Amino acid sequence: MSRGGEMVYIPDDSDFSSFRDQCESLEGWHCRYNKAGVTVWSQGQEESCTVQKIKTRISCKDVPAETLYDVLHDTSYRRKWDSNMIETYDIGRLTVNADVGYYSWKCPSPLKNRDFVTLRSWLPLGNDYMIINYSVKHPKYPPRKDFVRAVSLQTGYLIKANGDGACILYYLTQVDPRGSLPKWVVNRVSQFVAPKAMKKIYKAGLKYPEWKRRHDPEYKPWVYPEQNTLPSVSLAELSLQHADSLENIDETGLPEDHLSASDHEA
Repeated sequence: MSRGGEMVYIPDDSDFSSFRDQCESLEGWHCRYNKAGVTVWSQGQEESCTVQKIKTRISCKDVPAETLYDVLHDTSYRRKWDSNMIETYDIGRLTVNADVGYYSWKCPSPLKNRDFVTLRSWLPLGNDYMIINYSVKHPKYPPRKDFVRAVSLQTGYLIKANGDGACILYYLTQVDPRGSLPKWVVNRVSQFVAPKAMKKIYKAGLKYPEWKRRHDPEYKPWVYPEQNTLPSVSLAELSLQHADSLENIDETGLPEDHLSASDHEA
């Protein structure tokens, strides 16, 4: 997400347009998986010393685009469907469509658990929706000893309405999980878990309307900014989170077959 400088910024229309183009374009992407309505592409070499971009697409029948958008925003509901999540909360708001948040997730033993602090921004475009984030540093939320601080270089969702009451979900991510795992292992595992993660979001979308009806149905601060009671955060408080500034944790004792069997979903 960086524009080449060191400044933290709130994504604008051009950033969202670029993200949408990446989701919808096939040029430069290699198909790694295509089964049961889920497709996974990667950009870059699996054996590379850098972390690949991974892109996943799933067709969601019987789930309107606005419902899936709510699912991806609703942190209370996330605790119901995201079994890998340890903790998530919003830290503060930047604008009516941007905030800073925290997320931590479980990794398979003997890996240490990971966490992020990210700047997230969202944009409804007619019947389509986008949510994008990248990692930032916040002085009150430094790396913790019990987690490895991972880095989202760029992560996001594009939700496209697809006929009456259906949608297509794209998930694009480039995340450096840190630690000393070889990048090819990270790339291979990312491709393996992506379809599972997408199917889980789809199932969450099917169940959300009934759950929301019983849990504060009118409360949607991502739709109604006047409901947002988060404290304000200034961009001046934030700085970019660089992967090379974080400690490398030795996790080289993890066997390859253990990784392949992992059901971790970032």
